[in-house]
Amino acid sequence: MLKIGVVGIGHMGRYHVNILSLIQKCELTAVCDVNAEAVKKISDAYSIKGYTDYNEFLEQVDAVIVAVPTNLHFQFASQALERGKHVLVEKPITENIPDAEKLIEIAEKKDLYLQVGHVERFNAAVQELEHIIKTPYLIQAQRLGPRSRIMDVGVVLDLMIHDVDIILAIAGAPVREINAYGKKIYSNYEDVANVSLLFDNGVIANIAASRVTDNKLRTLSISQEGSFILLDYATQDITIFRQPHTEYLVMREEIKYTQESIVERVFIHKDNALKLELEHFIECVAEGREPDYNSEADLGALKLAKEITKRIYENGI
Repeated sequence: MLKIGVVGIGHMGRYHVNILSLIQKCELTAVCDVNAEAVKKISDAYSIKGYTDYNEFLEQVDAVIVAVPTNLHFQFASQALERGKHVLVEKPITENIPDAEKLIEIAEKKDLYLQVGHVERFNAAVQELEHIIKTPYLIQAQRLGPRSRIMDVGVVLDLMIHDVDIILAIAGAPVREINAYGKKIYSNYEDVANVSLLFDNGVIANIAASRVTDNKLRTLSISQEGSFILLDYATQDITIFRQPHTEYLVMREEIKYTQESIVERVFIHKDNALKLELEHFIECVAEGREPDYNSEADLGALKLAKEITKRIYENGI
């Protein structure tokens, strides 16, 4: 059975540990963190080994979940790959593009799996979209929430990259134009951001992200001929609005306009997206199957997110 461990047991790392402990297809073997107290607490709670020494930790596992801060992704993921371990690294894959390309190169050279934790890919509602979307012309995403625990990157790499990744897949064409603006509120980076994208095939996308909003909202909407699709990431619901009938009634004193719409709620088999992501990684490694998402998609999301960030800073925050 695949022996798997988690390095970095902060908020996201603990979430990984909890889900892995419930998956029958792997053995949660060990955790690793610089915080000895946190290591003891988690290792005792799950009856697994705990380490503060990363090299000792790597000796115990076949695969690693890298959930350390973004600026440490390359260091920990590359070391694991060099030691022959399969890696799932939290998004973004790395802080910069050269490091991401280097990780991909190491994984390919050593014939190892390297996957990136773009968890919204495994959201049941997102996976259902491929059966609904035909020819989109306008995509709008909102990912708004209160203050984030992440302080080492801005809101684009922290939150917006989820929507960047999904929208790149939906649009299915290269980006032609980017207009991006942001503002620093409480961190050293942009805490709110808004971007408009124009793709080569004419698709337009607008994305808003905030980590200073007192209400949590995560939605994606797609306008296409004959329908408007509204997806709620949090509830994993999809609602489709169709307009079959429009009528003008001319009366003596007024003109009445009526518009009837059909509202369709799509049935979705909902599941925990992180669980599905981890199961996918484990099955790929254990069974030697081809991943559903390749390194080109991972790199594409990072490249666009970095370009958006660059435009934001050029315009001033």
